[in-house]
Amino acid sequence: MIEQITMNQKMVQYNVLATRENPTPEFEYEVLELEDVVLIAKVILYNDEHHTFEEVSEQIVKATQCTYDQAETLTWEVHTKGKAMVYEGNIEECLQVSGILQEIALLTEIQC
Repeated sequence: MIEQITMNQKMVQYNVLATRENPTPEFEYEVLELEDVVLIAKVILYNDEHHTFEEVSEQIVKATQCTYDQAETLTWEVHTKGKAMVYEGNIEECLQVSGILQEIALLTEIQC
């Protein structure tokens, strides 16, 4: 089993090895500097009753640089399912996309 923990600007990735023959776990680990770790995140957009389809689609285009057709598809998913993942990328990009969506008071969440 590979696990990751974050400790003071470093990430430790470790693997716990245990078998029936050797029930005492052995640890293998590697310390990574945080600049070596890319945190992938998702921007989730939630439905609301305050914005038109056009407003939401235009803001998705502005935030993600996708086509208007792609934005309309995402807007329809938000409307019918209550939410949709509108962007996936590194955490900095997701913060930027979420901020642009929130410019018109759209409700977003960033998931890591």
